[in-house]
Amino acid sequence: MVASEAFPAGPGPVRVVPSEPGGLLDVLSVAAVVLDTGGRITLWSPQAQELFGWSAEEALGSYAVKLLVADEYADLVLELFAKVMAGGDTWAGVFPVRHKDGSTKLVEFRNMRLQDEDGAVYALGIACDEAVLRGVERDLALSVPLVAQSPLGLAVLDTDLRYVLINPMLVRINGLPAEEHLGRTPHEAVPFLDTEVIEASMRQVLDTGVPLLDQYGVGRTPADPGREHAWSGSYYRLEDPRGRVIGVALVVVDVTDSYRAARETAEARRRLDLIARASVTVGTTLDLERTARELADLVVADLADLASVDVLDSVLEGSATAAPGPGAGQALFMALALAAAYETDALRAADQVGERTTYSAERLVTRCVTTGHPVLVPHTSRTDLGRIARDGASADLLAQEGAHSYLAVPLTARGQVLGALGLLRTRNPLPFGHDDVTLAGELATRAAIAIDNARWYQHATDTALTLQRHLLPHPPPRSAGLQIAYRYQPAAAASGIGGDWFDAIPQPEDKTALVVGDVMGHGVHAAATMGQLRTATRTLADLSLDPARVLRHLDHITTELEGTMATCVYATWDPLRARCRVALAGHPPPIVIRSGQYPELLDLPVGVPLGTGGLGDADFQTTALGLVPGDRLVLYTDGLVETRGDSFDDRLGLLLSLLTDSGLSPEATCDRLLAALRHDDAADDVALVIAHVRPHPPGDGASAPI
Repeated sequence: MVASEAFPAGPGPVRVVPSEPGGLLDVLSVAAVVLDTGGRITLWSPQAQELFGWSAEEALGSYAVKLLVADEYADLVLELFAKVMAGGDTWAGVFPVRHKDGSTKLVEFRNMRLQDEDGAVYALGIACDEAVLRGVERDLALSVPLVAQSPLGLAVLDTDLRYVLINPMLVRINGLPAEEHLGRTPHEAVPFLDTEVIEASMRQVLDTGVPLLDQYGVGRTPADPGREHAWSGSYYRLEDPRGRVIGVALVVVDVTDSYRAARETAEARRRLDLIARASVTVGTTLDLERTARELADLVVADLADLASVDVLDSVLEGSATAAPGPGAGQALFMALALAAAYETDALRAADQVGERTTYSAERLVTRCVTTGHPVLVPHTSRTDLGRIARDGASADLLAQEGAHSYLAVPLTARGQVLGALGLLRTRNPLPFGHDDVTLAGELATRAAIAIDNARWYQHATDTALTLQRHLLPHPPPRSAGLQIAYRYQPAAAASGIGGDWFDAIPQPEDKTALVVGDVMGHGVHAAATMGQLRTATRTLADLSLDPARVLRHLDHITTELEGTMATCVYATWDPLRARCRVALAGHPPPIVIRSGQYPELLDLPVGVPLGTGGLGDADFQTTALGLVPGDRLVLYTDGLVETRGDSFDDRLGLLLSLLTDSGLSPEATCDRLLAALRHDDAADDVALVIAHVRPHPPGDGASAPI
């Protein structure tokens, strides 16, 4: 048989040609082995030698089980062989086979019974390397849906630039069925596109092998003939495993929207950049006047030529309802900030910083705060300027300086209008638009929140600190067999006051529960939550439960306090057994100080914070340790050791070193720790408990003095 011979196949002849090496069957390297009824090898293909390592001379006549199968699998193989030979059943699967070099490899088998013309039966085994087969299967399984389901238009053309494959997405992009592409060149299939450039690019890729990426083009297709589209096309050459060039691949993305919106995208980026800078530069302190200046300085850089920030006087007085209603006849303002993008006399047309002025309902700034909505005047008239400037002369000044567009947006925080941001354009020729309204509103809202925070700052400071101190144990806790010293120190700012607490709770049989916790968050809410958890802890302590069980109950309680989490260390001291049992809920581990030894940071299961909704007993674990008279247990919150800019491990090391002086009393030790570890600007509060174990004579009870 020669390559020129032709055989009928269906409606027409087909030419038979030899396959070049490197095809799929060559990749799989399928081996064939034939066994007689006794299990001896009677036929052995060259691929079998490649797969198993044994030559035909070595394999033929040998028992397959002894040659290829490890002893532990021999019985199983004989059983499968007998079934195939007896019933004609086939067997397929993966089996470990012993290679000539002693290694074991997984081989995919297809075993079946053969019968010759004399009625003799044989077993045929077809095999290939399992890893190779899985790789081919995986590649096929991935490639078909990858092409069919791709959100990108994909096509493959042969070396004559005729379509041989096109995916559904490219069919939709071109608006033509796949049948009108296959077998045709781009010039024949899609003449409505710039096919001369497309085919030239493809030929360049075929010749050089260098991909062409992001080649942009525009045009109209039957998919949407009434609108011009833009596409990004990329071309790369395809080669078979032997390196033979078989065609070129095309990847197409419809970029019409991004192409048309390029200018809008650049503008949006500028606006996002302004908002990003606002998050950094506006509201850097809890100072009302400074926040107003930061806002005015920001907007004149990119949004307006002139800016003013005016706040309702009632805001400064601390009124709960800041803005007058829509029906109010006037509003009292105080000017907080003025800014200009350049030096101009137009600033004299506005109320000067620090001035209080009452404006009537006709004023645009009054309308802004009474309605709570922006006021946009894209093109200002002389009448409009009279309702913007402080008086008639100021209106004339604005007109002379070229003021032509005005925008006022309310400063709204937590549903209340606090004042207004006023903007004017003089040199910028573009009028304010709706996008400017959105941007200015976003910036004003950010600033308003900072302003509102400032006015409530002192109130929050006083309230949180008072509540926190009220909820902590007073008078000092009393305990049997322990001398207890404790300290609570609030943060330097209201933002840090809130959730740290401690307690020492007498229990039956002279036991004592020691608790230190830290509610995540700050302020009044954290302090109130701390009070709830402290009360719940004291209730649970009366039940004499295992520490881990107490934490599980507290976790359930904290979970029901929506949006709350806390860390906690709970320890029970039994003086009769000289044993301490401790469990943690995401809290820094205690420190134990034993006589004559360096302080030890206990290595305990950390557990999960309270309020995370633990799933089981494994979330909290109790650890027991023995303590003798003279030993000390130190419990603390992270505010004692965490500081900005310092390593947590370094701070823990410093804490341990400060505890080495065993001659200090617990009270003196507390003072020493706070003096060395706390700073005047500490950002978090701290709770500290030091329990010193005392001898516990019989009869010594919870009423013993500290």
